[in-house]
Amino acid sequence: MQNQAMLDDLDHALVHALQIDGRAPFARIGTVLGVSTQTVARRYRRLRAEAGLRVVGLAAPHRAGQTQWLVRLTVVPAVAQRVADALVRRTDTTWVKLAGGGTEICVIVQTANGSAPEHGLLLNDIPRTTGITAVSAHQLLHLYHGGPTAWQGRAEVLTDAQRRRLEPETRATPAQATAADEPLLTALQRDGRLGQTGLAAVTGWSAATVARRIADLRAAEILYFDVEIDARLFGATTQALLWMAVAPADLDAVATALATHRELAVVAATTGPTNLLAHALCADPPALHRYLTHRLGALPGIRSCETAPVLRTLKAASPLSR
Repeated sequence: MQNQAMLDDLDHALVHALQIDGRAPFARIGTVLGVSTQTVARRYRRLRAEAGLRVVGLAAPHRAGQTQWLVRLTVVPAVAQRVADALVRRTDTTWVKLAGGGTEICVIVQTANGSAPEHGLLLNDIPRTTGITAVSAHQLLHLYHGGPTAWQGRAEVLTDAQRRRLEPETRATPAQATAADEPLLTALQRDGRLGQTGLAAVTGWSAATVARRIADLRAAEILYFDVEIDARLFGATTQALLWMAVAPADLDAVATALATHRELAVVAATTGPTNLLAHALCADPPALHRYLTHRLGALPGIRSCETAPVLRTLKAASPLSR
């Protein structure tokens, strides 16, 4: 699949359904979409093979005892790919993006709460690599949009009634993540649709225990499921990271407004000279220009905005590169 035209209405509906509940049985999805279970399974396999579709189970960092740091590296073009590949291979990184014309790498580094990323990454590994000219680290303080909240561009197909039929059952459970959950969370990060039998083999638990634990972690908003698929298949051929400086008094209002913008997949408050980050997905460069000058530019409180075009996403939220 190389272009948007190769995704039809059923493909879009299936992706939206998986965004609502990544572990929904194909039979339930088929019933809601009005097609057979076999059709859903066939489409899912085709999207996995040809469009890079993946369902991943992710732990919400603030509820799993983790802190996220967004690290920006400025590099000379000759070493950009080598440095990026090294970051992709690390187990403590996600969201590795090559940006800024190939001279900037952006990566999210996960650390234990209260820790900075310098011990394993900034102070030890990066200084040994020639060709890196600048490094900055920005702690992610609050996520206004992204994570469990899907980009609207791939979650606008199903009706409200269909969405309600697909939403997983919730229950109030005072669950907390423990060390015993690590094998389960690691397996789901690699394949969010791995069956109960496979998860039982990984964890050493019974299938029933696995099902209960997943339900408990989801209810406590420790675990959520996301969908990874090429945004170009939804018409977004131009991506950019927007680094904004916003007056502190206006930060919450601006970020809350941006979280409603269809063009944005991520909106997050950060530390640093810029305190608000957004990830924009637009149809083409003119569409990005219109967004920056009309919608974003109309918001009061934004003092400056640095735009860094994203050339490639080498690693998304899951541990496998794309």
